[in-house]
Amino acid sequence: MARTKPSKQLSQEEIERFLVAAEALHKSIIGPLLAYHSEHYQALREVHGPLLKSIETITGKRAPFIQPNGTGPVKPPTAG
Repeated sequence: MARTKPSKQLSQEEIERFLVAAEALHKSIIGPLLAYHSEHYQALREVHGPLLKSIETITGKRAPFIQPNGTGPVKPPTAG
């Protein structure tokens, strides 16, 4: 039985599945209303940074479901 060499990159389908899972994790991190000085809030912040960095590394772009000001889903610019 021949062994195949593992791929160095995810397929587009795998990237799309990763983004769906990353968005769900992002929502679970930002969802709870916690005092900013609480231990749980700080722990969630420590998880959030690497998640966003991994999205950029894997896709080459910032997380498509986060606006820079963090207020909601990204909307494509309208032609004007």
